[in-house]
Amino acid sequence: MNAAKFFTNPLGIIGASISATLLWGSSYPFIKLSYERLGIGSGDTLEQLLFAGYRFTLAGVLILLYMLIRRESLRYQRGSGGMVSTIALLQTVLQYTFFYAGLSMSAGVVGAVIAGTISFFQIVIAHFLYKNDRINGAKGVGLIVGFIGLLVLGLSKHDGNSGLHFSVGELLLMAATLFNACGNLLSRKASSSYSISYINGYQMLLGGIILCVIAAWSTGLTPFHFDGIALLMLLHLALVSALAFTLWNNVMKYNQVGSVSMYLFLIPVFGVLQSALFLNEPLSGAVIGALALVSSGIIIVNRKKKQKALTPSEG
Repeated sequence: MNAAKFFTNPLGIIGASISATLLWGSSYPFIKLSYERLGIGSGDTLEQLLFAGYRFTLAGVLILLYMLIRRESLRYQRGSGGMVSTIALLQTVLQYTFFYAGLSMSAGVVGAVIAGTISFFQIVIAHFLYKNDRINGAKGVGLIVGFIGLLVLGLSKHDGNSGLHFSVGELLLMAATLFNACGNLLSRKASSSYSISYINGYQMLLGGIILCVIAAWSTGLTPFHFDGIALLMLLHLALVSALAFTLWNNVMKYNQVGSVSMYLFLIPVFGVLQSALFLNEPLSGAVIGALALVSSGIIIVNRKKKQKALTPSEG
């Protein structure tokens, strides 16, 4: 069965979509488990950035190897340097500087819920950037439902405070989601001129190298003591970025956007469930309520969606 037949077959669509979202959701617990395995604390910001640099450098290499297997050219494409550099800055360097620091100070279940709001940030930003991508009635309802989910998290009493309250870690995760949304919108623009594999492969490679250089200036390039389990965790996280992206973009390539985009609600669902399973984190009523609202909002805003899909970015 060739790619077109597989990714248009109902079982192929379901299998690939669930696999991609399951992989993205697994990034939240696996990042925290990697921190624990390598002795990276919540205050070890440079070590967090170095680990992120390892991950995305490896992910970029994997995507470029995938391009070689498909006999796609790896040559530099004239005029792409500025675009690739900007996307690398937004979607890898800035996003993951905030994301890795924020996740180290937050529960994995909370991080998964907050990361699920990327669809809402993208819609708000696109409303102001594109005349043909305005917020309509369905999008408006979905945004309200989704952002109420964030309010549920903020109103829950994490540390005994009453009223609306977000921790520093949660605010950093929101900032990471905002940078991710900006990077995805820029990737959407770039995809009209360059292949998605080319843009993502090189931006991950460049962003990963930048993160390594920034952190290694102080920590050195190899401060960690990797055992077999830690190496497998790093490989898994790199595959999350490379493989999930490949599966999802093939699903979107061969199907109508509206018929598959609702699967995005599974990312925070899988992230919460896997964080609870692997990290033994409790599922409070606030987290479950916020997850239900954010997932419902994602489904609503993606119903019969006509515009070009944006590739979500996992944790």
